[in-house]
This record gives sequence, structure tokens and C-alpha cells, in this order.
Amino acid sequence: MQPGVKLDSALSRGLLDVLIKAGLVAALILFAWRVFAPFMDLMLWAVILAVTLYPLLRRVQRLTRLREGHAATLVVALVLLVLLVPIYLVVVSISESVDSLVTLLKSGAWSVPPPPDSVAGWPLVGDRLHGLWLAASQSLSGVLNQMMPDLKGAGRVALGAAASAGGAFLLFIGAIIIAGVIMAFGDKGQLAAQRIAMRVSGEERGRPIARLCTATIRAVAQGVIGIAFIQMLLIGVGFVVKGVPGAGMLAIVILMLGIAQAPATLITVPVIVYVFSTEGFTAMTILFAVYTFVAGLADNLLKPLLLGRGVDVPMPVVLIGALGGMVVKGIIGLFIGPVILAVAYNLFWQWVDQQVPERIDPPSA
Repeated sequence: MQPGVKLDSALSRGLLDVLIKAGLVAALILFAWRVFAPFMDLMLWAVILAVTLYPLLRRVQRLTRLREGHAATLVVALVLLVLLVPIYLVVVSISESVDSLVTLLKSGAWSVPPPPDSVAGWPLVGDRLHGLWLAASQSLSGVLNQMMPDLKGAGRVALGAAASAGGAFLLFIGAIIIAGVIMAFGDKGQLAAQRIAMRVSGEERGRPIARLCTATIRAVAQGVIGIAFIQMLLIGVGFVVKGVPGAGMLAIVILMLGIAQAPATLITVPVIVYVFSTEGFTAMTILFAVYTFVAGLADNLLKPLLLGRGVDVPMPVVLIGALGGMVVKGIIGLFIGPVILAVAYNLFWQWVDQQVPERIDPPSA
């Protein structure tokens, strides 16, 4: 056999071996992904929570002298206690608001006042709104019967949103428990993250990339999600204590607004106006108004304290991450999206900075 033929045969066998090995590796990766995919959101939550809460675990260890596993169990118990009490109050408030609304509608005691004549002069929707409002003031049940198909559709959407929120809450509870397990092996996990980063980017860049990812996760979780959650608790507790209708749902809306970087005053100011209009100016209503208004501005004080730690993440990145995550993953994406996009943003700019030459000419006038 000629040498050229032997060489071609050897190359063909080598190429066939490479293709077979690559196919087997691809099949293994695909199978592993399909097995792991149902737990992706749960594990992302758990890793984010573990990275965020790990400094707290270290502080607990220094104060209590507990082992890492025992300290992780204590941190998980404290976090669950802090979360479950206000969430229980929110759920009770929502159920009471729904029950009272249903009872009021069934009793027929609720009447709609007739609309002012100026409503008919509003542009675009004035005539239609005036007619609907006038019909509701004359026969609310008749208007509700006419709108029943639309109300059913809105009810399905509301039930779907409630189911999504409930699933996200259960997922969050499970993620906290798994995060405690991850924190119990925190040192090994930190070394594993550094080894993976060094294997991907080399020994020189691996450790800085691991530190950057850790700092970004903590900065976004504490500075965006944490602030929004604290603000929701402050305002939500005030709403529940004052007996504001739909206090639980309003608190959830405030949480979403906080993550989307919208001001909580969009909710607090109308609620204050509603309380004054229904109860008048008393010492309790004035105290409630001052507390609620100050709590609605608490993010302006908390952001400089928490958001600036570790890395600088632009607010548009957080906003896009929150909205895009909610579109892709629903309620759970509203929380995970900003963290993932912030990590990707900082990794991208670190990669850009490594490629930029030392001298860049300024743009010409």
C-alpha cells in the first residue's frame, strides 16, 4: 500500500474517532442538561442567596463560635422567620380584602355615585366613560353582568399571576434551604468557583473573575432586591396596621416597583390621599401619612449604603434585567434577571478593558 494511502486512512480513522468522541460528549451534555433543566431556577436562586448571605454566616460564626454547618442552619432559620411573618400578614390581608369585597358585592349595599358632568368632556374616552359610570350608578349588577366575559378573562389572568407568585414563593423557600446547604460548604464552594474560573480564563484572570462575579451578585441582591424587599416590609406593615384595603397586593406591587427602580410614591401618595378622604385629618391619619411617605423615600437613603458596595451597576442594566427576566421567567425572573444581567455586564466590560490598548485617541471635534 502506498504511503499516501496509509496517511489518508490514518487521518480518516483519527477524524472518525474525534467525531465519535465529540458525539458521545455532546449526547452526554444534552442528557445531563435535560435532567438538570427543571432545577435550573431553583439552583440559580440558591447560589445567589448563598453568595449574598455568606458574609452574614461569617458574622454569626464570629459571634457564636459555631461550626459552619450549624451557623448555616441558624442563618436559614433566621431568614425564614424574617420572611414568613410579613408574608403571612400579606396573605391574610389579601384574603380578608377579597372576602370583604365579595361580601359587599353580594349584599348590594355598595352603590356607585353618579359621575360629574365634566367627565363627558374628557377627550377620547369621556363620553364612553360617562355612560358606563352613569349606568353603574343606576344598576351596578347590570353593568357587572354585561362585563362578565371581560371580568372572567381578567380573573383568569389574576389567578395565573397568583399561582405564579405562589410557585415563586415555594421555590424561594426551597432555594433558601439549599442555600444553607451550599453555605455549610462555603470554603469548598469558593475554591471550586475559583478553579472553574481559572480553567475557563486562565490562572491569572480566573481569581479576579470569580471575585467580580461574587461582588456583583452581592451588590445587586443587597442594593436592588434587598432594598425593594425592605421597603415593601416597611410600607406593607403600615398598610396592614392601618387596615388599608388590599394592603397585601399593594405591598407586592411596591416590591415590583422597587426592583424595576420605580418610586414607591406611585402607591404611597394615592393611599395617603385615600386615607385622608375617608377618615379625615386626625392624629392617627397624620402619623400614618408621615410614616408612609418617609418609608416610600427610604430607598434614597438605602441605595448609597448598599448599592455602591463592591461594583457599580448602572440602573438601566438592572431595569432591563428585571423587565426581561419577568417576561422570560415570570415572577421568579423579576428577581433573577437583574443579577444575571449585571454579572454578564461586568464580565463583558472586564473583557473589553483587557483588550483596549493603553492609548486611545480622543474623538475629533
